[in-house]
Order: sequence, then structure tokens, then C-alpha cells
Amino acid sequence: MQKKSDIGLIGLAVMGENLVMNMESKGFTVSVFNRTTEKVTKFVEGRAKGKNIVGAYSLEELVSQLEKPRKVMMMVKAGAAVDAMIDSLIPLLEPGDIIIDGGNSHFPDTIRRTKYVESKGLLYVGTGVSGGEEGALKGPSMMPGGSPEAWPYVKPIFQAICAKVEGGFPCCEWVGRDGAGHFVKMVHNGIEYGDIQLICEAYQLMRDYLGMSADEMHEVFKEWNEGELDSYLIEITRDILAYKDTDGAPLVDKILDTAGQKGTGKWTSIAALDEGVALTLIGEAVFSRCLSAIKEERVDASKVLGGPNGKFEGDKKAFIEDIRNALYASKIVSYAQGYALMEAAAKTYNWDLNFGEIALMWRGGCIIRSVFLGNIKQAFDKNPSLKNLMLDDYFKAALEKAQDGWRRVCAAAVMAGVPAPAMNSALSYYDGYRCARLSANLLQAQRDYFGAHTYERIDRPRGEFVHTNWTGEGGTTAASTYSV
Repeated sequence: MQKKSDIGLIGLAVMGENLVMNMESKGFTVSVFNRTTEKVTKFVEGRAKGKNIVGAYSLEELVSQLEKPRKVMMMVKAGAAVDAMIDSLIPLLEPGDIIIDGGNSHFPDTIRRTKYVESKGLLYVGTGVSGGEEGALKGPSMMPGGSPEAWPYVKPIFQAICAKVEGGFPCCEWVGRDGAGHFVKMVHNGIEYGDIQLICEAYQLMRDYLGMSADEMHEVFKEWNEGELDSYLIEITRDILAYKDTDGAPLVDKILDTAGQKGTGKWTSIAALDEGVALTLIGEAVFSRCLSAIKEERVDASKVLGGPNGKFEGDKKAFIEDIRNALYASKIVSYAQGYALMEAAAKTYNWDLNFGEIALMWRGGCIIRSVFLGNIKQAFDKNPSLKNLMLDDYFKAALEKAQDGWRRVCAAAVMAGVPAPAMNSALSYYDGYRCARLSANLLQAQRDYFGAHTYERIDRPRGEFVHTNWTGEGGTTAASTYSV
């Protein structure tokens, strides 16, 4: 009698295939199914031949091959396809069986699906999987959430296949109930948008303002990757800048400057607006991609709209160090904002998020992996209730050290007409956060003037709202609700 499979996987695109190969290499037997069944045959007779991977040509056959409680992992396109697959699986499964969504689903969908699947007597897991195709094969970062009762059954598989960091710690731990895992993955992707944008701004400053070649920039990123900026994204930027096309010219110079997006950065920005969190840098990163997409419009505008065209004069080496400081300081701000968003959402959705563990999960396997995340884990280990990452002693000192160079870069970018929206928004957030008295007193007066929205006074207790009849004609009636 054939041994039952430890887990079933649906969806044999590149991520699905690589996860299966990863699971099998760690000693698990995996059953596979794909809606287009020709893919099943091609996989089991090709790449998976001779391995403990079993093909299934219907969902019924897949389910029949699995050890109880059955674990079925979906690697299908986010959205309606996930709901359709869940509805197809439920009649085939028994109480206690587990459905896993390993795609990039929007966290409100995972909250809804967890409740729905649990109502059928089954368990549900929505897990973020980061690291791309290489991570899926060699060890991704995984962020599971959903039905807590499912964790003991999926933990041995997930922690076997995920990336490991110093001391063998797995980059996978239970995140929280219902949509917590997919929320944390969404924030990861938003931070990824921010990191990428900051690197691109550093690149554009070196290319357009300092007039550096791709080879010269390759050397800069190579040096940066050996210090506090050591990360996967700096590493691949180093390699990209050194890559030559068939004619020997840098390939990067031949790539059209229009960027795509899959929506997770936008979701992160919308979640921040919903929670009232100032996620300014990631928002700028999303809008920068939107601006890049209108290439023809920008080309036309470049012929009409004037601006400075200053070339750099000064100590190039010193300014490159300023750019490094601006990049590092802005990166700190981006993560501080991302963690503030997770803290706010944890309160809204009643999730008990362990911020130090999340940093550890991101320390390896994922796109934003970096040595920097070890410092974040230490910050939250030292103070689990840390209000803002910038207030930690390590990051406070790093920002102080980087601040002068950061300001010089932002000022130079403005004066030279080189766009650096993420670096500038990060600096504005830093200055706003450290400002004891902002201009919102005038803003509240304006709102009360035109809409009777009320305001609080500095000489009265917090929570006591008043309205002023500014014109003498408005009367004393105020708006019934107060909203910041």
C-alpha cells in the first residue's frame, strides 16, 4: 500500500513547483494537483521524477492521497480563484482538515475565509511566503496566521522548509489569528517597495547629479553591502549594475523606466490610511511607480517644463557618503512606519503580534532580508512595548549620526531638480515626529471655522472639545462627531 502524502499542493506555477521540491528535499511526501492537468504530468515525469512527489488529476484524488488531518496548500492567484478552490475542497474534507493559502491574499479576505472555513468544521491557514522562486526552493520566509489549532500540524513542514538564520532559528513562526499572517506579509511587501525606491533614488542621484557610470556605482553598492546596509536588495543592485548586455554596455541603461506593481504596496498604504498611521515613505514609493508609468507624458513634459539642471561641484566621495547616510536614515524611518502600522492593526484586529519575532522571520529568506533586522529584533527584545523604532537607543544614535548627510542630500536633490520623494518624505516624517508643536492648531481652527468640527484647548483637559462662533453669525451648534 502506497504511503500517504504529508501534504497536498494545488498550483504548479514556479512558486508552487519550487515549494514542492523544497518540501520533498526535507523528507516530506507531497501530492500535487493543477487545474491544467498537463502540468501535473509534465512535473511528475520531469523535474519531480524519482522523488516522493505524487501526481493527482482531480481534487478528489488529491484528497484521497493525504494523511489525516489532511493539509492542502493552495498556490493559486489571489482573489476569486482562492474562494472557488475553497468551495471545491470543503465537501471533500473532514472536520479537522486544514486548508492553507500560500498566495499573496489581501488580509481582509483571509479574515473572512478563516471564519467561513472554521464554520464548516475545518481549519484555515493564510501564510505569507516571501523570497521569490529562489526562496521557495531553498528556504523562504513564511508568515502563517489563521486557525491557531492548525499550527501544530503545519509547523513541522513550514519550519523545515523555511530559511534559517544564526543559531538555526527558522524564519517562520506563528503570527496570529485569521488574517494576521497575510497582514504582516503585506507590510513586508510595502517595506520592500520603500527599500527599492530608496535604492533607486540613491542610484539616480549618483547617475544624474554626480554623473557616475554603472561600473562606478557597482563599486559603491559593493562597498555598501559590506557595512550596515548589507542586504539582499543592495546585493542584487550591485550585481545588476555590473551586468553587461551582449554589446558590452550596462544592461540597466537599456531598461525602460516604467515600473509595475502587484497591489500589495497599495494595500499597505490603504491600510495605513484606515488605521490613521503616517506611512508616508511607502506611500511615496507607490506613487513613484505610478508616476513612472506615464512615460510618454513625462517625455513630453520634459520638453516644456523648466527646472534646475545643476551639476555637482565638490567632494564626490564625501557626497556619496552623504547618500549612504540618507539611504540608511530613510530606511530606519520606513521600518519605523511599518512597525507603527502593525502595532495599530494589532489593536484593531486583536492580534498579539510579536514584533521581535517578525523581525527574525524577515532576517532570512525574504526580499527585505538584511543585517539591519537583527538590530530591530534586539530593540523589541529590549522593549516589547517600544512606541516607535526611532526611539530605540541604537536607531536614535544611527539617525543622529546620519542626519547631517541626510539633510545635505535632500537639499541638494531639491536644488538640482533630482526627484527623491522617499528620502524627503522620510526626513519630513522625522522632523514632524520630533516636533513638540505642529501647525495642526491652525488646521483645527480652520475646520472649526468652516464646519464647526470643534477643537481641544491647551489650557483644558484632553478630551474636552469646544466650538467657537468665529464670525458671530454661526451660532453655538457644533458638529456631532469629532474626527482627527
